[in-house]
Amino acid sequence: MLPLANMKVLDISQIMAGPYCTMVLGDMGAEVIKVEKNGGDDSRQMGPYINDESTCFAQINRNKKSISINLKEDEGREIFYRLAKDADVIVENYRPGVAKSLKVDYETIQALNPGIIYCSISGYGQTGPSSHKGGFDLVAQGMSGLMSMTGEPGRRPLKTGIAVYDIGAGITATYSILAAYIHKMTTGEGQQVDVAIAECGLPWFTWEAAAYFGEGTIPEPTGWRHRVSAPYQALKVQDGYIMLGCANQRTWERLCHEVIQRPDLLEEPRFATNHLRGQNVEELEALLEEIFVTRTKHDWLEACDKAGVPAGPINNFAEALQDPHYLARGMVQEMEHPTIGKMKTIGFPGKLSRTPPTIRRPAPLFAQHTDEVLAQLGIDGAQCDALRERGIIS
Repeated sequence: MLPLANMKVLDISQIMAGPYCTMVLGDMGAEVIKVEKNGGDDSRQMGPYINDESTCFAQINRNKKSISINLKEDEGREIFYRLAKDADVIVENYRPGVAKSLKVDYETIQALNPGIIYCSISGYGQTGPSSHKGGFDLVAQGMSGLMSMTGEPGRRPLKTGIAVYDIGAGITATYSILAAYIHKMTTGEGQQVDVAIAECGLPWFTWEAAAYFGEGTIPEPTGWRHRVSAPYQALKVQDGYIMLGCANQRTWERLCHEVIQRPDLLEEPRFATNHLRGQNVEELEALLEEIFVTRTKHDWLEACDKAGVPAGPINNFAEALQDPHYLARGMVQEMEHPTIGKMKTIGFPGKLSRTPPTIRRPAPLFAQHTDEVLAQLGIDGAQCDALRERGIIS
């Protein structure tokens, strides 16, 4: 039995942050019913497509059922209310105020189901001077300062390579929901969970906060180098680049003694401590690259591994997904989709020894389970047909 097998989730979110959260809950066993608008989640319109089915949608909506209800109509809301009365969790990512205008907001649902855990994911949260604004991942990367410290000094600000705050908001929502669920198990009380995309990444700036709050230092871009430790960075080798991770004194000493055979560097005052190496990283990098460009990636990674010095390749995405370690750890999974056919997807980063997450169903086709879910409410096929004719369900 999976750990969240008794949790029932209504997902009225779309695109990425909310769907990622509910996918993780589904992976851990929750029953997730995705309530889609007419036309479906907007990510269904995002390519690439296989057999006219969005692979973007398919990657982030496994382990869910799909129904379509018109929440703008009273009859549609009544169906949603009936589902909400039996739910443990609702996840939405409308702009603040939209859920209230649709009459599916926390206060409305909480009156029907006092134990509901109602998670709202938005750009800036439900309160504060910017709460009325729509928010997106890249806007949050700019607002939070992330883009000011990403890239190379003196160059144009850069975003991260992935939608780090959308996924970060999904992760934040997941652990917040789980905390609220534990509280509910203890007290029976539900509550609202308020997650802002623009806030979820701020707690990650640990070293940056230490420097800023400690001495007023404003972090700048460090390119391929770590902000604090050195040499902890990308280094040029004969046939490309590798990542070298000498994040402490012990690994620095091993590098000098066993990998590059330069114990004399341990006597160099500029490189005596991690802090000093960070202060003199330009000189250190130039010196190390003179050595590292003489041999290949394979040679250096083998030498580092033998010496216990953390190092690794700089893979492209295809190389990463073919890495034997990731494959052995189940980070590439395969499932059968009714339209796409056999497809691969990213696996589960958390390994639970007794209750490992599983893929029990692929991402649903649009409104695939409407009749099945409504039948559980006592709404039969003829009634469903009548509701479709009136535009209440799809």
